[in-house]
Amino acid sequence: MTRLYHEERLGVLLRILRPAPTGWVRAAQELPAARRQFDQIVARAEADASFRAALIADLEQTLAAEGYEPDRQTLSEIRARLDND
Repeated sequence: MTRLYHEERLGVLLRILRPAPTGWVRAAQELPAARRQFDQIVARAEADASFRAALIADLEQTLAAEGYEPDRQTLSEIRARLDND
């Protein structure tokens, strides 16, 4: 198998690119923690019927009461995951 590009050539090409937008970098840094938080909330909802019922009844209020920041992305992701269960 032959290489189409050598590592040095790839390095040169990568340096030519403009840096990623700050928002993209920040989102990429925050994504792993956000996924862990979503997984934690959904796992708890699966294990605790009263918590799940509270989430379904008033997602934003329940998350806030439990110490989570109920931002738009969190609310959307949790709704989607609860709907898929």
